[in-house]
Amino acid sequence: MKKAESRGSAPKSKRAAESIDEYIAGVPEPARSTLKQIRAAIQSALPAEASEAISYGIPAFKHNGVLVWFAAFKNHCSFFPTASVIAAFKDELEGFSTSKGTIHFPVDRPLPLALIKKMVKARVAENGRKKRH
Repeated sequence: MKKAESRGSAPKSKRAAESIDEYIAGVPEPARSTLKQIRAAIQSALPAEASEAISYGIPAFKHNGVLVWFAAFKNHCSFFPTASVIAAFKDELEGFSTSKGTIHFPVDRPLPLALIKKMVKARVAENGRKKRH
C-alpha cells in the first residue's frame, strides 16, 4: 500500500494531518479504535496498487481516483463510499443512518466489516470501469 502526501485536517488538531496515521492519532477513543477497524477492512479489500491520502481533510484511499473516505465525528464514524454504492447496498445498510454519500457507524456498535469490504470492492470495480471508458 502506497502512502501519498496530502493536505487536510485532523479532528482535534489545529494543524493539518498529513497522513492517515496522523489523522487517526488525533482522534480520541472510542472513535480511534473504530477508525482503525474501518481502515483495516478497507485495506483488506484493495488492490496492492491502491494508495492512502488525506482528501478534503479526511482519510481516503485511491485507485484510479478516490475510492472511499472515512472520518471521525463527535458521536459516530462516517464511511463515504459514494452515492452509487450506498444505493446498491441500501438493503444491507438498513438499520444504519445514511445520506446520499455517507454511512454513519455508531462507535458503540459492532461494525459491519464484511459489508464495508464488499462496498470497497464495488468501488474498485466502479473506478476500473471509469478508467476503461
